[in-house]
Amino acid sequence: MDFVITINPQAALPLHRQVYEELRQAILLGRLAPGQRLPSTRSLSQSLGISRATVTQGYEQLLSEGYLEATPGSGTFVCDQIPDDLLNTVPIQSTFHVANLSLSLSAYGASLTNRALFRLLELEAQINFSYGRPAFDKFPIDLWRKLLSRHCRFNADVLDYTTDSMGYRPLREAIASYLARSRAVKCSTEQIIIVGGSQQGLDLITRLLIERGDWIAVEEPGYLGARRTFLAQGACLFPVSVDESGLLVSNLTTGTVPNIKLIYVTPSHQFPTGVMLSLPRRLELLAWAQKSGAMIIEDDYDSEYRYGERPIPALQGLDQGNSVIYVGTFSKVLFPSLRLGYLVLPHNLVDVFTRAKWLADRQSSLLEQHALTDFITEGHLERHIRRMRSLYDQRRQTLAQSLVSHFGERVKILGENAGMHLMVKINTTLSDEEITQCAALAGVGINAAHPYYLKDSPGSEFVLGYADIDEEQIKEGVRRLANIVFS
Repeated sequence: MDFVITINPQAALPLHRQVYEELRQAILLGRLAPGQRLPSTRSLSQSLGISRATVTQGYEQLLSEGYLEATPGSGTFVCDQIPDDLLNTVPIQSTFHVANLSLSLSAYGASLTNRALFRLLELEAQINFSYGRPAFDKFPIDLWRKLLSRHCRFNADVLDYTTDSMGYRPLREAIASYLARSRAVKCSTEQIIIVGGSQQGLDLITRLLIERGDWIAVEEPGYLGARRTFLAQGACLFPVSVDESGLLVSNLTTGTVPNIKLIYVTPSHQFPTGVMLSLPRRLELLAWAQKSGAMIIEDDYDSEYRYGERPIPALQGLDQGNSVIYVGTFSKVLFPSLRLGYLVLPHNLVDVFTRAKWLADRQSSLLEQHALTDFITEGHLERHIRRMRSLYDQRRQTLAQSLVSHFGERVKILGENAGMHLMVKINTTLSDEEITQCAALAGVGINAAHPYYLKDSPGSEFVLGYADIDEEQIKEGVRRLANIVFS
């Protein structure tokens, strides 16, 4: 393999000196690591189009200064230990310079410079109550491997570009059929676009429908991933409170309300409280959207997991005015690295979203789309969901029972009949930071809920995921949390 350095035959500096300077700087900057073998003088001279004698002269200078060492019969290597006085030398600049360009970030780019907005909430702990993680060890990985292999072996088309950036049509057909059965969503195959997960779907929606300064209504508390996307696009956020019956739609019609262009909701399992938007409020929200002209983004991220209750039809299925964009994902049902989600769009938005998707990434992974199509049409998806629903229900009950057993009346549990997490409010004098830090020291990872509030958080609220943690760990984790609160 060629080693690339910059040589300019028109420069005043002799070529052998250019070879020396470029290699020396590569060593000092770590581009050439200690012990790394260099190309032979013959190979490098051919690559650069200069004489071998010129390269040899540059190598000899580096050998004499202690940057390189030669092993007869093996080649020339960067010295394992560069002398300290050489390492302390400020690396010289390359012979050739590019004029400094004064680049300024766009408004979108500038909005991404706030690192605090992108602080990861992933936990590292012996007992990890992280939310949003399915039970990886229960996924039928051998079956998935067979489906991938099936299309790798017999279908070369999965390696090519596609002319349909909306997504693999049989997959869109399978999703349309599945949504009609499971969520009462009313759509045709032509209304579905495959995206790289729900986050890309939210990004496309925001880029196409929002100008800087436009208002988006969001649930309070609410999902951080959506809020960050909206803020990055320059939207203004209007928080709408949530109670035991979901979004308080009345807050959109009373007091001073800006001109709302979009409203983002998680009606089937509100994040993070876990409550479900009641049917009367769903109808009220749809009526408000039709009257105001706002578009509803319905994020149905884990509606497959309901325990002991009949699911209420999706907002999209109740809508009569083309006011809903439905967002779905397979990351929670199957596994997060499967970056396949989908949008169900009103007919008048399909063309522009298709073009935007093409500009974003041309197409989602065809191989995984083919495998997922088989996974759905052969019945594996619904069988997997039934198994996981039973498993998660047992873990949910174990978590709820353990909380009540250890905390008694000092804990309030929200949203316990759906999803993959609970939100709890603990009656304690300890701060959220004290509890999370003490929990971490005790080997327990939990997330406080205050980052999900735009306004002041009431505090003492925590989000506990239970899908990827077994029952014994759940019991032990709650016991350790109780010891922290009651110590």
